[in-house]
Amino acid sequence: MDTSELQHQSKTKFLDAALQVIRSKGYTATRVEDVCAVAGLTKGSFFHHFKSKEELAIAAADHFAAMADRLFASAPYQRAEDPLQRLLGYVDFRMAILRGTLPDYTCLLGTMVQEAYDTHPLIRATCDKHLSSHATMLARDIAEAKARYVPDAPWTPESLGLFMQTVLQGAFILAKAKQGPEVAAESLRHLRRYLETQFTPAAQGA
Repeated sequence: MDTSELQHQSKTKFLDAALQVIRSKGYTATRVEDVCAVAGLTKGSFFHHFKSKEELAIAAADHFAAMADRLFASAPYQRAEDPLQRLLGYVDFRMAILRGTLPDYTCLLGTMVQEAYDTHPLIRATCDKHLSSHATMLARDIAEAKARYVPDAPWTPESLGLFMQTVLQGAFILAKAKQGPEVAAESLRHLRRYLETQFTPAAQGA
């Protein structure tokens, strides 16, 4: 294995470790030493890849978003021909992956932006970019379903995509507060029912 491949592997270990530690402790409480311990690598190696904890956090946000993009792109609901079924299938899939411990299923982006929105503008901007990008991904199916079922509905696909992100992020906060995924799953079930009402022509005309 050549040097560049070894360096890539060690950087990935730091990024994976950052996902675990920051989602467990939060950004502020996370220390470089904690990330090194989980990665099984030295501080010297850390500073070879990253100038600071903030630079690690920004890279970890990019890493997390790329992993999420791959996960959702290959999810079973993507095979549905009906855009509304893809949208509802997305919510079902989000419920299905509420497994493991809290750091396994909560959102790194939401965790960091809650802490760092004022004190670390680069972290805030990176989290905003990826949260908005995910909402935009949802908006594509929403736009197709809106055109098919409720073309005259008084809302935009973009606003509904952001609303779905709002529910998800709030569900993760409640899961942390209540120390379990049940409240998050119930919030997503409510979201699914709400989405069904928004694509019912009779409800739109009421």
